[in-house]
Amino acid sequence: MIPFSVLDLSPIPQGSTASDSFRNTLDLARHAEAWGYNRYWLAEHHNMPGIASAATAVVIGHVAGGTKTIRVGSGGIMLPNHAPLVIAEQFGTLESLYPGRIDLGLGRAPGTDQRTAHALRRNLASSGDSFPQDVLELQALLGPVQPGQVVRAVPGAGTNVPLWLLGSSLYSAQLAAMLGLPFAFASHFAPDMMMQAVEIYRTRFQPSEQLDRPHAMVGVNVVAAESDREARRLFTSAQQQFVNLRRGTPGKLAPPIDDIDDYATPMERAGIDQALACAVVGSPETVRRGLAAFIDRTGADELIIAGHIYDHTARLRSYEIAADVHRQLVTAPAEASAA
Repeated sequence: MIPFSVLDLSPIPQGSTASDSFRNTLDLARHAEAWGYNRYWLAEHHNMPGIASAATAVVIGHVAGGTKTIRVGSGGIMLPNHAPLVIAEQFGTLESLYPGRIDLGLGRAPGTDQRTAHALRRNLASSGDSFPQDVLELQALLGPVQPGQVVRAVPGAGTNVPLWLLGSSLYSAQLAAMLGLPFAFASHFAPDMMMQAVEIYRTRFQPSEQLDRPHAMVGVNVVAAESDREARRLFTSAQQQFVNLRRGTPGKLAPPIDDIDDYATPMERAGIDQALACAVVGSPETVRRGLAAFIDRTGADELIIAGHIYDHTARLRSYEIAADVHRQLVTAPAEASAA
């Protein structure tokens, strides 16, 4: 059975602070490690009142320092916002502190709006157009020092931190295949091209020093609770967040409500349903059936699970249920083989 991993944006619920979010992130990471999750990834977003993981490398260090075995990484670092040397130094430092546990997932979007992107970069000369060259430069900076190399990442050079490419379209799928890198698709918020992107990645994959066969990870939203009704109620926090973002009024993660249709217009509800189509919401049995079907449909090599839930205790329980489902899915094929 394929591994399950965690995608965390360090959400800031209404009535709480970024400090609270970082405590919750570390607590979830420690539980995820105990429950057998493979990776714990954090994502770079900027100017988002409800997301605390903007300084992604710093939060990765916080999580890696508070755990022991789980891989910790970025899902992802938005490379157009940074010089490759800066990222090589940051992740070289992380790899030096926590050897063999750091992943570097890279995206080519800004992770924010255009005004904030300008504030980050001071100009927009650095864009997604240079993404392939920046990836290669970053890969070289993390690789062995070459004869005559003048600029080195210290720390960073020779650490060979594993790179991943992230995407929500076909572009990064093609690039990941060409470079022989693992690929993660953002189907948890942009599901439309998921199957096409994974197929292109697999059929065009060229082995590399890092990876000899394709490895496709896909994102899925999971909100699990003791009953379908309670899970659907918890899910309304994520639904409200998407509505607010589309309205141009992003804010902190809202508490759940009884009926999302009381909050969203029919057009907004259609947009939510489209964006969050890759979501499994319900009781343990509903989640088991839903995740099994999702794995069968995608043929994914790994799932990365997002769960935007207002109450931290309920969020922990949701990931615990998903971990229990994973154990059931692992056991079921073994039992079938034995029979």
